[in-house]
Amino acid sequence: MRLIGLAVVLAVSLSLAPLAAEGQSAAKHPRVGYLGTGSASADAQLHEAFREGLREHGWIDGQNLVIEYRWPEGRLDRLPDLAAELVRQNVDVIFAPSTASTVAAKNATKTIPIVMAMVGDPVGRGIITSLARPGGNVTGLSFGVGLGFIGKQLELIKEVVPKLSRVAVLGNPGEPQHKSQVSEAEGASRTLGLTLQVLQARSPNEFDRAFAAMVQNRAGALLVLSGPVYVLHRGQLADLAAKRRLPAIYNFREFADAGGLLAYGPNIRGFWRRAATYVDKILKGAKPADLPVEQPTKFELVINMKTAKALGLTIPQSVLARADEVIQ
Repeated sequence: MRLIGLAVVLAVSLSLAPLAAEGQSAAKHPRVGYLGTGSASADAQLHEAFREGLREHGWIDGQNLVIEYRWPEGRLDRLPDLAAELVRQNVDVIFAPSTASTVAAKNATKTIPIVMAMVGDPVGRGIITSLARPGGNVTGLSFGVGLGFIGKQLELIKEVVPKLSRVAVLGNPGEPQHKSQVSEAEGASRTLGLTLQVLQARSPNEFDRAFAAMVQNRAGALLVLSGPVYVLHRGQLADLAAKRRLPAIYNFREFADAGGLLAYGPNIRGFWRRAATYVDKILKGAKPADLPVEQPTKFELVINMKTAKALGLTIPQSVLARADEVIQ
């Protein structure tokens, strides 16, 4: 009877062993919550850059790492609910690229580490304590006011349109950094002797009205401020600028790829790739409070010559010489 009992115990143990091993294997796979601001299709190149960054550190989605994606499809009002979902999933770290997604994630949890990217003025917004020692559960990369690139954008568009006097500025008042971006543009415009016409559009439904106002007020060029809704609908913005024959400058090369005339700003894909380094450090035990926040140091200029020709513009050689890429 004792031998039979031992055999039963052994059989039960062996039958449970695969389940236990499977559970242990799954437990070894960290989970990263990805709180996007656009859609999976529109942001495909960006989240692929994030995965590439992870692979550089040995993390492969579906093998030794699981990424939980949440997409608001451009509806920023959905971000709080999506952030709460990731918190309920008990992910190990949340990647929140934009200001809006970072704020939503921070409001949803004070304990799960959050890696931001391209967040405008995180200190001023109270997201972190300082760039050197962020404190709390948020770290990553910052992008926005104080880097001087908005003034540079206005300088560039004035070089391309030498007689320029009136510039339309399109911004989304729903973006946390909207006021500070407009303030920076106004300061730069005074130095350059330009008159700004600030227009607002929260969604694509308001684009047509904003562009009609630009034409009515005889704007000679357009500056499009940053925001995930604009990135998501960059093709529509570029088409409207072409239709209204407005030379326009944008923040990211993705706009030039979509037909925009000029793009000047940091490489957005580089932010996503670099953010993966923060995720790697946190998964290996680093505390976000101790990881300094980075800011971009390199900006790229992309010129779409097809659009320039369609607008009847001759890009000065001095501008072409500074371009990182010219789209023919």
